[in-house]
Amino acid sequence: MFLRCHPRQKDGKLHRYWSIVETRRVAGGGVVQRRVLYLGEINDSQREAWRKTIEVVEDGAPQPRTIALFPEDRLPAVPDDAVVQIRLQDLTVRRPRQWGACWLACHLWAELGLDAFWAARLPPSRKGTRWDLILVALTAYRLIDPGSEWRFHREWYLQSAMPDLLGAGAELADIHKLYRCLDRLLPAKRALFAHLTARWRDLFNATYEILLYDLTSTYFESPPPEDSHDKRRFGHSRDKRSDCVQLVIALIITPEGFPLAYEVLAGNVTDNRTLRLFLRQIERRYGQAERIWLMDRGIPTEATLEQMRTSQPPVRYLVGTPKGRLSKLEAALLAQPWQQVRAGIDVKLLPQAGELYVLARSASRIAKERAIRRKQLKRLWQRLRQLQGMRLTHDQLLLKLGAARQRWPAAWRLVQVSPQPDGTLGFALNRPKLRQVRRREGRYLLRTNLTDRDPATLWELYMRLVQVEEAFKTLKGDLALRPIHHQLPPRIEAHLFVAFLAYALHTTLRRRLRDLAPGLTSRAVLDKFQVIQMVDVHLPTTDGRELVLSRYTQPEPDVGLLLRQLRLELPAQPTPRLHTETPLVP
Repeated sequence: MFLRCHPRQKDGKLHRYWSIVETRRVAGGGVVQRRVLYLGEINDSQREAWRKTIEVVEDGAPQPRTIALFPEDRLPAVPDDAVVQIRLQDLTVRRPRQWGACWLACHLWAELGLDAFWAARLPPSRKGTRWDLILVALTAYRLIDPGSEWRFHREWYLQSAMPDLLGAGAELADIHKLYRCLDRLLPAKRALFAHLTARWRDLFNATYEILLYDLTSTYFESPPPEDSHDKRRFGHSRDKRSDCVQLVIALIITPEGFPLAYEVLAGNVTDNRTLRLFLRQIERRYGQAERIWLMDRGIPTEATLEQMRTSQPPVRYLVGTPKGRLSKLEAALLAQPWQQVRAGIDVKLLPQAGELYVLARSASRIAKERAIRRKQLKRLWQRLRQLQGMRLTHDQLLLKLGAARQRWPAAWRLVQVSPQPDGTLGFALNRPKLRQVRRREGRYLLRTNLTDRDPATLWELYMRLVQVEEAFKTLKGDLALRPIHHQLPPRIEAHLFVAFLAYALHTTLRRRLRDLAPGLTSRAVLDKFQVIQMVDVHLPTTDGRELVLSRYTQPEPDVGLLLRQLRLELPAQPTPRLHTETPLVP
């Protein structure tokens, strides 16, 4: 990089504007130059009528003052204590750090009103520790580049522009303060849910008549706890890590993806034991109303559904149904005609005892499931033929068959395998089972008490459950919720709480993108903004002081277009600092 002067004649006077330019070498031996920072004008004359001035903060001064900058080779005509001459040839650029995504995270935080919310609930300590600012930094870290608190303390915080944006220093990244901040968060959990739902209603006119409910798990790469009351337990792992203890997370979101509430449950809890708790919580928080609950199969029990039907007012539901119930209703459904609700989607309706069963058939899903089944069956068949030609003992054969069953479980149910005591193997295709599987491919049975709704509406409602899966994918992928390395139960829940806050920012950005820049994801926008860096431009003066200009780099054209599309305006550049370097005492 180098300093470039842009002379310009204006009103009979010569003005010199300065910028920092970066040179990049391209294919063929050529170079391309790009302006990184625009520094503005540095005076060539002492004329007060047009002298260029800037505000600086000087060491020890309570208020900023105005000074005029002159290059060393242009002496002012009249001495003035507000004139500072700088040595341009000694200019240096230091401490490049990521600024754009940090600024966007802080902007989303303020847009949700979380600055005022947490300022009231996390007052400064007696020593002046700003717990609310630590929480802002931790949430931005989880949103932008998630990792451990130790990495935040040792590396990320000082390599980002969060100190500049928060007006704080390295004291926010003290490792002990990070953990103490986590210890203060959980009492505000219920109040945060109410605050966020109100803000999303104000910002996006969000409604909460349709609720999506599902569960997921997150695991720990640590030994099982000794405390019998600890929630970390072995259970059904949705992460395919049955070797690790885990927690279950229950989440309620709206069809637009706004999270209303979550709960942390024991790792061995079953799905059908969780719903009653949330029904009571939502009624207490938002009052009784005719809401529609969308859930996957296995979550509600018959008793819970009966409770929802008989409550006043009745709670509406649309749930997936286990395949066992499809077997019981198969004969009755065969007598019903197919109705097309949209291209490639057909349904059958079966009213029963105040409920409506909807058997849906999707052509695209049939093709997908059939392709998966054929692929698995082909590979399992090839493996069984290989085992048939091997000379194995009975025990060796059983071990290899167990491995094949674990690798291709769906195809295994379609094959009859007969291992013999002498190590030989016989196998055949289970044709009745195959015919049954073919009949059910691409079909799923729904159950609802919305008996007056159009079948097309019911199918579209159920398809919204993918929003819950998208939320879990974001939490575990973009926000790196797993694995968890904390060991104290309160800090485990605080870790999940910070991830929930980061997801709230992520969802707010995604909702804004839906209106203003459809097609872009929150992660893509954050990655784009990360290219905006902040650097410190050091300008030595002729009197031994140093002028430091902290400047964020000029956005690339695509980032500038994105800013205009999102109706965002970057803030003014920070106020320069003028200080005297104190020599070290030997």
